[in-house]
Amino acid sequence: MTINISSVHFKADQKLEEFINEKVEKLNKVHDGIIGSEVTLKLENTDTPENKTVEIRMQIKGNDAIASKTAKSFEEATDLTVDALKKQLLKIKEKEHDKR
Repeated sequence: MTINISSVHFKADQKLEEFINEKVEKLNKVHDGIIGSEVTLKLENTDTPENKTVEIRMQIKGNDAIASKTAKSFEEATDLTVDALKKQLLKIKEKEHDKR
């Protein structure tokens, strides 16, 4: 699975990219039809400390799963987004299994 990480208006450090890769790779265990994923990191223009947004689009055979979460850190936002995607992937897998 290919994982493309892009950050909007800043440069993500190597440690953060490795963390994201590790988390997103684990989603392969949930659904084996994942082709690739696009990860977008954004700093929101808000006064609150919760201004770091992570959006992940998983390309799956047939359709895509997308989730986006905002938190105080990119690591926390990544965890929340991966959890949301895990639920989506399980539902997709369930539907595929029901069709058989």
